[in-house]
Amino acid sequence: MQLKAKEIMDKKKVIIVGGGVVGLCTAYYLVKDGHEVTVIERDAILDGCSFGNAGMIVPSHFVPLATPGIIGQGVRWMLNAESPFYIRPRLNKSLINWGLKFYKAATAKKVEEAMPHLRNIGLLSRQLYQDLKQDQALTDFGLESSGLMMLYKTEKVGEEEIEIAHKANELGIETQILDRKALHELESEALPDVLGGVFYPGDAYLLPQVLLESLHKYLQDNKVTILENTPVEDIQLNGKSVLGVVTKKGLVKGDEYVIASGVWSTTLAKKMNLNLPMQAGKGYSFMVKDHPTQNIKTPSILCEAKVSVTPMRGQVRFGGTMEITGFDESINLRRVGGIAKAIPQYLPSYKVDLPEKSQVWRGLRPCSPDGLPYIGKVEHLNNASIAAGHAMMGVSLAPATGKLIAESIAGQKNSIEMQAFSPERYH
Repeated sequence: MQLKAKEIMDKKKVIIVGGGVVGLCTAYYLVKDGHEVTVIERDAILDGCSFGNAGMIVPSHFVPLATPGIIGQGVRWMLNAESPFYIRPRLNKSLINWGLKFYKAATAKKVEEAMPHLRNIGLLSRQLYQDLKQDQALTDFGLESSGLMMLYKTEKVGEEEIEIAHKANELGIETQILDRKALHELESEALPDVLGGVFYPGDAYLLPQVLLESLHKYLQDNKVTILENTPVEDIQLNGKSVLGVVTKKGLVKGDEYVIASGVWSTTLAKKMNLNLPMQAGKGYSFMVKDHPTQNIKTPSILCEAKVSVTPMRGQVRFGGTMEITGFDESINLRRVGGIAKAIPQYLPSYKVDLPEKSQVWRGLRPCSPDGLPYIGKVEHLNNASIAAGHAMMGVSLAPATGKLIAESIAGQKNSIEMQAFSPERYH
């Protein structure tokens, strides 16, 4: 009887602000632990940034966005309307502060320090996806352990990718360096017009929209309260505790609070007296039908163009660009045109026309200055956690993030070292 009483005491009412893939994965693991969960989402759950994601599960992406040389490259790209990266120049205090922190993070030492942590969380997430695939309560979300190909056209970029491949091997991530002939043996239909590639056999991919639908249904079936189209207007504090979150539908109270609101987490963090620097990196994606006889089989990154390619059951999703333009969610077809133009340069069998605006998905990716997500407890509050800042890796890192937050709330030892992801690191 005493054990049962303790188990009841350990179960908490947890409020998760954010219904993207990170919020839903966090809810999944909390439900598995027996907690009572409420998810609050500002929009419709199936319309968020996760929905049009490339769907790649990529432990290979252990190099943060802020790297030596990226500043100079970014300045050159800003002069090209179709380039993969763009920052809209504007006098904005948060953008300037973020830019300074990004600049300080873009050093060889900082990158070296970050890589093992990104590897650890990437490998943890990949394993958790394999576990999710075995959960009979979830519908099949198309997880395929297909690997990932980094395709390059120039010697300079090839040297950079091969150097990263050697570093991956040092970190325990398997790679295969392929010349054009070996690559064509692997991609014998699409026959990419490239110099070579690096293959990461341990990577995988899934159907992000099906994953979200599956998690959503699981949570509904397990009596999770889901409040959609419900923006959080304020967060009430009482000393060192969060008292509740204020929505247009009233005050929602719980024992623990998790902020997993993507780019909007910065605003909510301020209401908890927490500095959480992030910028919204807008990206685009669109779908085309598979080529009838020359379709690509392996998810790929077209390196120089920074374009992702994901085969998805008879279709291919192409995505790209990183556009730092605040909370502007408009679609810039010139940038989409840059993606469309790049595709046949690498994959000659795909003659891609510029899609109509109605066929283009766009989302705001939450980018921290140092390329590491914010995951964990808010130290100056005893019942608040952050799960945000995953940039383009939201789908890839969502299960690990949800598991780590659930472990922290339960007071359990975390699966990996979490200090590098501390939400307080810029506080």
